[in-house]
Order: sequence, then structure tokens, then C-alpha cells
Amino acid sequence: MNVTHDMSVLSLITGASVLVQLVMFGLLLCSLFSWYYIFVKIFTFRRATAQSEKFEKDFWSGGDLNELFQRAVSSRDSAGTMERLFESGFREFTKLRKQSGQNIGAVMDGTRRAMRATYQREMEGLESHLSFLASVGSVSPYVGLFGTVWGIMNSFRGLAQVAQATLGTVAPGIAEALIATAMGLFAAIPAVVAYNRFAGDLNRLATKFDSFMEEFSNILQRQG
Repeated sequence: MNVTHDMSVLSLITGASVLVQLVMFGLLLCSLFSWYYIFVKIFTFRRATAQSEKFEKDFWSGGDLNELFQRAVSSRDSAGTMERLFESGFREFTKLRKQSGQNIGAVMDGTRRAMRATYQREMEGLESHLSFLASVGSVSPYVGLFGTVWGIMNSFRGLAQVAQATLGTVAPGIAEALIATAMGLFAAIPAVVAYNRFAGDLNRLATKFDSFMEEFSNILQRQG
């Protein structure tokens, strides 16, 4: 008499051991959080790029810096990173230049420090959650493999209690265990791809911000 086994994915998951089910549940949570952060970062980097390009266009259009500064102050909540760099640098430059006894070197040092502090805060915001994606991408396959190894161990322990082992007896247990590896890869692959993409976007924005701070400092130094 042949015993048939339900080999659907849902049946294999519900039939797995408790530890393997916990591994699968943890990987599912990691995957859901990864996708959430992936979509959040997509919109974050798109917005940061668009805001920087718009401000660069306004900045290099040859308008008055004081007027540009007033616009940056009034729209601070919706301003992009480059606009905040400009605001902090111009504010510090104006404040230090009004103080008596300040030479241009000291004024520019203070201006660069103000922009650098703003730069660090803005980059921390852009980098947020990237470490989570990196961790999911690197750890998930190993967590899934652990669930697979544990499931296969349980399958072989069960075989020791069977008088005659057949493929039909072994296959369900191994299939249950392999689902953990599949879920680990399902969680890891999008996280790794997204992390590499966002890391590249972050480097491009950082280079653009560094260039802007240097060029803006040169403009202020000539005005001083």
C-alpha cells in the first residue's frame, strides 16, 4: 500500500518542526521589513536627487545669495540636503563676518565646520536602514541553512524508527527543510541588490555634496 504525502508548500511548512517554523517565521519578518525599507529608500534617494538638482539649478542661475538664503530659511522643512548645506554655511559666514577682529581664514573655517556638521546629520539620515539591509543580505542564507540542517537531522532521526526507508518516506522531511534555505535566499537576494544600489546612490550624492561645499566655500571666500 502506497502512502501519499501532501507536498504543497503550505503543508510542508505546517508539518515542519517547531524550530524550523520559527526560522521560517523570522526569515519572513526579515523579508517583509527589507521590502518596506527598500521602498522607503527608493523614494528617499529619488527625492534627495531631485531636490539637489533643483537647488543646483537655482544656485548657479546667478541669483542673489541673500535672496536664495531667505528662500532656504522659509522652506526649511521641505528643503533638500544641498539647500540645508547652503543655509548653514551662509548663516555661519554672515554671522562670523559681522564680528570684529575675524579674518577671512577664521570666517571660512567656521563656515566649513558648520556645513560639515550639517553634512554629517544629512548623511546619517540617508544612510539609515542600510545596515539592516546589509545584515539581512549577509545573515539570512545562513539562518535558512541552519533551519535546513536541523530539519534534515530530524528527518534522519525519524528514519531510524522506520523498518524500511523509501523515497516517499524521506522526501517530505527533506522538502520541509529545504524551504528554510529557499526563504533565506528569498530574504537575502533583494536585500543585497538593494543595498548595493543604495550604496552607489549614496556615494554619488556624497560626492555631489562635497563638490558643492567646496565650490560654495570658494565663492564665499572671494566675497569676503
